[in-house]
Amino acid sequence: MMQMIMPWRHVFKLDPDKGIADEALDAVCMSGTDAVMVGGSSGVTFDNTVELLSRIRRYEVPCVLEVSDLEAIVPGFDLYMIPMVLNASDSAWLVGHHQRAVEEYGYMIPWELLVPEGYIVLNADSTVARLTGAQTQLDAAGAAAYAQVADKLMSLPVVYVEYSGTFGDMETVRHIHRSLNGAKLFYGGGIKDADSARQAADVCDTIVVGNAVYEDLKQALLTVKAIKE
Repeated sequence: MMQMIMPWRHVFKLDPDKGIADEALDAVCMSGTDAVMVGGSSGVTFDNTVELLSRIRRYEVPCVLEVSDLEAIVPGFDLYMIPMVLNASDSAWLVGHHQRAVEEYGYMIPWELLVPEGYIVLNADSTVARLTGAQTQLDAAGAAAYAQVADKLMSLPVVYVEYSGTFGDMETVRHIHRSLNGAKLFYGGGIKDADSARQAADVCDTIVVGNAVYEDLKQALLTVKAIKE
């Protein structure tokens, strides 16, 4: 599990609720990215997830599902990323939905393929922040404290700093990264070109590029080359 994600430096995130042409999908999957993550904060269904997975499976790139809706869990992914929103005001997003999932589907969960990730949501205007009631007004020390809870108390393998739609404060991300011992730091939010990719990659282990795929594919593809070099 960890052996698979540890070498990742770059991940493209595709939203099943957003359309992507075959030519664009081919460019993403053949770009040299380390993995394709499938997931979104809203509009994710079993049907649109199955459809996207079947298209990605034509390629050899690792494909992982970030689980955001129990009804949209689809078999056949290489890994299943399980978000736990550490700074959510509603505990359901930390452990409640997870308990319900285990109670209902525990007998069929492929535990060896699950990767729990401690989310720290820092963009108050994002869909995920509104959905989870995230306490986003954190300084670097406060955000790093959440990260250390995930790393040292909960032993989570991944901490995910999510600015969702906007490029975050890289000094805060750097502070979080330095506070971690065992967990790997994923960063997502506002990476739209080679320059922003390099800035983010400098302060985390793995960058996640999402919206740029749909807004400016040419620039999004340059993010792979930027950090691979």
